[in-house]
Amino acid sequence: MARSSSHSMRPGASQRWVHGFHVMVKPIGPICNLDCAYCYYLDKESLYPDNGPMLNAWRMSDATLETFVRDYIAAQPRAPEINFGFQGGEPTLLGLEFFRKVIALQYKYARPLQPISNMVQTNGTLLDDRWCQFFKEHNFLVGLSLDGPPDLHDKYRCDKAGRGTHSNVLRGLRLLQKHGVDVNILCVLNRHNAGYPLRLYDYFKSLDIRFIQFIPIVEHVGLGTVSDRSILPEQYGSFLTTLFDEWIQHDVGNMFINLFDVALQAYAGETPSLCVHAETCGGALALEHNGDLYACDHFVEPRHLRGNIQNIPLPLLIDDPSQDSFGTAKRDSLPAQCRTCSVRFLCHGGCPKDRFSITESKEPGLNYLCAGYKHFFTHIDAPMRQMKSYLERGLPASSIMSGPCVSPVTEAWGE
Repeated sequence: MARSSSHSMRPGASQRWVHGFHVMVKPIGPICNLDCAYCYYLDKESLYPDNGPMLNAWRMSDATLETFVRDYIAAQPRAPEINFGFQGGEPTLLGLEFFRKVIALQYKYARPLQPISNMVQTNGTLLDDRWCQFFKEHNFLVGLSLDGPPDLHDKYRCDKAGRGTHSNVLRGLRLLQKHGVDVNILCVLNRHNAGYPLRLYDYFKSLDIRFIQFIPIVEHVGLGTVSDRSILPEQYGSFLTTLFDEWIQHDVGNMFINLFDVALQAYAGETPSLCVHAETCGGALALEHNGDLYACDHFVEPRHLRGNIQNIPLPLLIDDPSQDSFGTAKRDSLPAQCRTCSVRFLCHGGCPKDRFSITESKEPGLNYLCAGYKHFFTHIDAPMRQMKSYLERGLPASSIMSGPCVSPVTEAWGE
């Protein structure tokens, strides 16, 4: 998609984000047709108490949508690609007409030769042939939330009546695959399903899935404690290493798992594509249904409200000094234990939302998942260096599966 536009970038537009920034759009706020037990966004209804339960009260207006699309494109003149992402709540509650407006506005304001892409995160339960035909026609990447086979998925992903949703999600997946839509599975790891790493992995492979994001659920309930649903740090480390050992022997280049890709990026000297393990953050913001822009999807709260795009141009909100400080605080607030850690270049302290534990020397700011990260990142060092070596020689990383190798658990991988 690339059409000419007479709209120019407003004064003050961002010059820092040369390679682009990202805004996750919440066009229907936290409204959802499901009631997943661990959803961190449902309680965001309290930010807008006057809206009430009516669906239309949470619908992004045409004016706000156009302002966003226009300014989002205009603010990134040198980005190699402009990516629009839509999440919720459940964005498909808006209906196809909303997304047809999105595409029309993107054509209206697109620059010549600058690619525009779209992603939508959905629970998949409302999809039908019309939705899937639309996604295919306009090259949407669809993130589908699926936590494993029925007994694992239905543990926490239920509808408003408390019924499991696996069968409806699976129906949505099959429709997406029928129409050839690109699908990325988002699997939330909780204390229950994280105990079955290979079962989860084999299940997704049996569904012809190739791209998986595993997201650990961490629910901080105060005083350094977490909910009973939250994954345990050691459990997370064990899950990742078990999965990695299977992947490194059989599936490199065929199965793509977000944290493995991000680790290889770090070994190759690239900036991690996942903000959780980048040195600083601040380039991934969240836009609420009414145009309020927040510092991050995980910090949609009054103290991190940057302003409203209908009142202040988006580029000025992006370049607000408070957003820059928010991003650099990720690096600058690392405790001493993290600063001297051997895997810091891979971890960078993880997401700030999970930094509520204390270090061995009683310093605050340690990531709750630290023990799991340390175990995993230490475990993968030798094979990652081997894959980096292959890439430097112009060979695919998958060469490691046919090269001289032994179990990474017990021995170093051959150079």
